[in-house]
Amino acid sequence: MVIEIINATKKYGDHKALDGVTIKVEKGKIQGLIGKNGTGKTTLIKAIVGIHELTSGTIKILGEEVYDNESIKREIGYVADKNQLFKDYTINKMIKFYQEVYPKFSVEKFDYYNEKVKLFKEKKIRTLSKGMQTKLAIMLNLARKPEVLILDEPTSGLDVMAKKEILGFIIEAVEEEQVTVLISSHHLSDLEMLCDDITLLSDGKKVENTASINEVREKLKKIQVVFKNDADLSLLDKDENIIDISNIGRVYYIVTKDLSKTESNIKEIGFNMIEELPMALEEIFIYINK
Repeated sequence: MVIEIINATKKYGDHKALDGVTIKVEKGKIQGLIGKNGTGKTTLIKAIVGIHELTSGTIKILGEEVYDNESIKREIGYVADKNQLFKDYTINKMIKFYQEVYPKFSVEKFDYYNEKVKLFKEKKIRTLSKGMQTKLAIMLNLARKPEVLILDEPTSGLDVMAKKEILGFIIEAVEEEQVTVLISSHHLSDLEMLCDDITLLSDGKKVENTASINEVREKLKKIQVVFKNDADLSLLDKDENIIDISNIGRVYYIVTKDLSKTESNIKEIGFNMIEELPMALEEIFIYINK
């Protein structure tokens, strides 16, 4: 495993920002991390990159613990939710800084990305838009040729074209260089397209589920039903698998944890039409966290 997070716990006084989180990511995989605000995503990411020390548990990158380990930190690219680039630096000066700090930094690799982005290197970073600053941060980190890339909300506030370009850079790095990626985002549609696996953090800070996208999809199913006029809908209350029911007129929308059992109950009640509906990852996440 390239990333190993085992029973990670982080306390601030009596408050547990993380509580026994365990995640493992293989080489060349893209791991998604989702959860409501305050579930510990950013705390976990800062522990992964060695900014925060855990209260208990371990985090290893490439088999070595991260905290206070400078050699391993050099193998980790990190793009925070708020870019912390030196705003008064020009892009050229920032490139030279990265060359001095990171021995594997490749100007040729940076220029390869910049042929697509077309940033003017003499510009000061503070004059760039948020989207351009985010692109720059990702380009700089990928040009370091990291073994691991950690991204905290990298597409937040970006337009569609900027988002597409950034995600393209990430996918290319994974496919061509087997970079291992962990990405946190509120844009669940991005993760759905991008990630091999996904981890959901619950309000209790524990990992609720770590699974492939397909496995997450199998957790819940949604159906629309038109019941017979004489159907006794109160019988639905006995189905413990149903977690949500709504209706528009005679058309009912039911979300269930066990489609076969719920369909069986609906057949007993009596229906005129029943159909399974697709569910986006974002919709599944909302219901899981109700």
